Amino acid sequence: MFDPFLNPLSLRALYTLAMARAFLRFRNPRRRKSGRHHTAFYEQTWREAAEELGGTWTPLVSGIAEIEIHGRRTRVDGSVSEIDDPVTLAVLHDKPLTHRLLAEQGLAVPRHACFSLKNMAPAMEFLKASNGNCVVKPSGGTGGGRGVTTGIRRRSHLARASAIAAVYGDELMIEEQIAGDNYRLLYLDGELIDSFVRRLPTVAADGHSTISRLVDRANDERLKHGSGISQVLLTVDLDMRRTLANQRLSLRSVPPAGTTVTLKTVVNENSGADNTTATQQLCRSIIDDGAKAVRALRVRFAGIDIVTRDPGVPLPDSGGVILEVNGTPNLYYHYQKHDGRFPVAVHLLRRLLNLDPETAKETAPTLERESVGAIHL
Repeated sequence: MFDPFLNPLSLRALYTLAMARAFLRFRNPRRRKSGRHHTAFYEQTWREAAEELGGTWTPLVSGIAEIEIHGRRTRVDGSVSEIDDPVTLAVLHDKPLTHRLLAEQGLAVPRHACFSLKNMAPAMEFLKASNGNCVVKPSGGTGGGRGVTTGIRRRSHLARASAIAAVYGDELMIEEQIAGDNYRLLYLDGELIDSFVRRLPTVAADGHSTISRLVDRANDERLKHGSGISQVLLTVDLDMRRTLANQRLSLRSVPPAGTTVTLKTVVNENSGADNTTATQQLCRSIIDDGAKAVRALRVRFAGIDIVTRDPGVPLPDSGGVILEVNGTPNLYYHYQKHDGRFPVAVHLLRRLLNLDPETAKETAPTLERESVGAIHL
């Protein structure tokens, strides 16, 4: 039967439009300026960490730098370090494979199905059998929420979201959208060293501006303050439109003054002030699940994203899941949390270079206070 939303010609047109928008977004001068702020953050973070440990940071080219401490050297590039091998990272970039390996260990992951623009049938069947919202995303090779759309309930949503995801890869996923808050748990060699709860991106209405205008102002503030507010700009995309629609709003809406408007369900574009340390909220079962996940995936340094309604109970009890395991986790929000910074780069360099506390430069007392949240497993 002919489907006006999912026939090959319609999908190709949607894909072409999504590609054009992605290209224009990439070339946008404001986003390129934001990208420079992102690079500057990592340069400062690694430089300060090296200096704190008595070493040096030397830029090489385009964000890549060499760090030397007591004759030992390593290289970094933004959030990428040499702590995990390329094969391990390739496994983590493959979301269906990661889900399978975790499920084999008895860990909770979202129900999902794999598909492509050339074969939409698995996604159609999954959507038809779902009782709630679904999420469409690339099945691998991306991060930062790129190509991810939430709130999928109809064939028209599925078609548009699939075309957007296909910009980032041919293989796609659809999965159930899990209710709850998003938590990032950071593990280093099986040890939970930091965690935070991630609130969704929002704006406060003033009673006379459209949501579109509020988003523009929020982005102006982000550009003005460099990486002091957020590492990225808010993107007007399908996820934003679906999130607003679920609140009976659109970009043209003018909400009453004082209203807090949730802009996106994909959490990656929130601000530092939206995140708060959560280690003391996590029950032992969730912490142990994270440790089990990093062992199953053989990864030394990883950010594990979980979604749960209640971090104080095991994931199965709350209907929570391990949503994703990131092999090159973003360090930004560990430094820009609402309730203070956690010096991830210092911990990572110590482990990368096998620095004995006796040979490394004595760290400041504040560092010890910041590190008390680490939980040894």
